[in-house]
Amino acid sequence: MAAFNKLNMGIAVSSFAISQVLFHVLSSWISARVTSGFNNLDQKKKIEWNSRTVSTFHALVVGAFCLYILLWDEAVSADHVWGDPSTVQLNLAITSGYLISDLLLIIFYWEAIGDIFFVIHHFVALYAYYFVLGRGLLAYFANFRLLAELSTPFVNQRWFLEVLGYSKASKANIINGLLMTIAFFGGRIIVMPVYYASVASEVGTEAFHRLGFAAQSAWFISSIVLDIMNLMWMVKITRGCYKVICLIGQGEAKVHKNGKSD
Repeated sequence: MAAFNKLNMGIAVSSFAISQVLFHVLSSWISARVTSGFNNLDQKKKIEWNSRTVSTFHALVVGAFCLYILLWDEAVSADHVWGDPSTVQLNLAITSGYLISDLLLIIFYWEAIGDIFFVIHHFVALYAYYFVLGRGLLAYFANFRLLAELSTPFVNQRWFLEVLGYSKASKANIINGLLMTIAFFGGRIIVMPVYYASVASEVGTEAFHRLGFAAQSAWFISSIVLDIMNLMWMVKITRGCYKVICLIGQGEAKVHKNGKSD
């Protein structure tokens, strides 16, 4: 039986509440003051805008925490399977609260932001995090997977620029497109061989056998499913990046719908 730490539970609940407040209140209030283009969006786009604002905020917080853990938390790195999970659990508690909040919003606003791949992604991630939060297993690998969030702000920024009317040939769009591709490839694709090499090095060890079949299955299945989706998204991003590269140097700066120009 999993035993969830009260502190982690409190952080997860707080993360859920903050995500809801950001979506329903703060995002619209801040966005309307940052860009006049927000007020010109239709209701569906405003819903997705607020959803992506929360997503970006979450990614920045947990991404920075992930890097700190990877670079400086020796207790986690000392034992990849049974290392001290306390700091990773704090980060996963933040993510779990956000994922549950986002799942509810996706279901409630399905016509605006419904996406079956995001639903699968969230459920698979939550199932895997259950073993880290409840049993303290595989903290190193969970943190490694969460590094993928570092690419999320660039993905969301591309959408923000698009709905604000920025030209695909604009400097902002081109720079963000290139950064998005690099961040996505670096945080989700190029790390795959390193990740699976680390997984392979643990298979068959005494620490691996102590995990039990349920944890082993969750570890392998969640990793494979998430990486299949990452590869699918990478193909789409690469195609988009190619189109962006082809636009470099074409034409003068254009005036955008939100009143800005390059």
